[in-house]
Amino acid sequence: MKIKVNGLSYHVEVCGEGEPLLLLHGFTGSGGTWLPFCQKWGHHSKLICVDLPGHGKTDAPRSPERYSMQNMILDLKAILDELGVEKTNVLGYSMGGRIALGFAITCPDRVGKLILESTSPGLATEAKRKARRIKDSELADFILDQGIESFVDYWQNIPLFKSLQEMPAHARQAVREQRLANSPAGLANSLIGIGTGAQPSYWDRLSEINAEVLLIAGKLDEKFCGIAEKMSGRLQSSRIELIDGAGHAIHVENPEKFGTIVSRFLTHT
Repeated sequence: MKIKVNGLSYHVEVCGEGEPLLLLHGFTGSGGTWLPFCQKWGHHSKLICVDLPGHGKTDAPRSPERYSMQNMILDLKAILDELGVEKTNVLGYSMGGRIALGFAITCPDRVGKLILESTSPGLATEAKRKARRIKDSELADFILDQGIESFVDYWQNIPLFKSLQEMPAHARQAVREQRLANSPAGLANSLIGIGTGAQPSYWDRLSEINAEVLLIAGKLDEKFCGIAEKMSGRLQSSRIELIDGAGHAIHVENPEKFGTIVSRFLTHT
């Protein structure tokens, strides 16, 4: 379905019955990445799968500012309002996890349980954020200059996604096709507007989150395992699941185990 909020047309798919579960994908992904979990989670949750701006079938605004964390939070609130959802569990992966964190901190009354897969609260210092903004701007220029196919060729071979190369060919191709379906300008503006260097750091605000939090990381992704451990020490209520044989994208690399862990967390009271 299409939901227009704050001047932007969002593509949203809803499936399943039960407590709402807002699902936020990573950079170069789409809400469709979560649809295979409808069968497993749909008996206990109503999945709300959102294509974030510049991704999938949602609009790709020309201004990078439209992709800012503040605007993403306002849009998500409006989407939930349109769907008549007052409170929802939230699952976010990577970029989507950063947005989920921002939403939970800004709108604590709208969030039940919070699941963060391969997620960072941002960069702690302005110097690090500035350096990252420069790199993200260069990458955005690369997307616009070289085109979406050249960018995806580069992106799928960065060290962060090395473990994806171990997946079957058909699974790798599905990930590639999902990435290729995105708007080049949308991806470029997303990098500039809500990249890790552009978002505020939430490290000092993690203690404000009173929701129960599940942190998931793949053991092959040592950087994000370390981030999860550090985050856990600052959260009021959290647990960590580190997944053997998986890297950054656990929901793609080991969907069966990922799905089971999420179901257990959501249905446990």
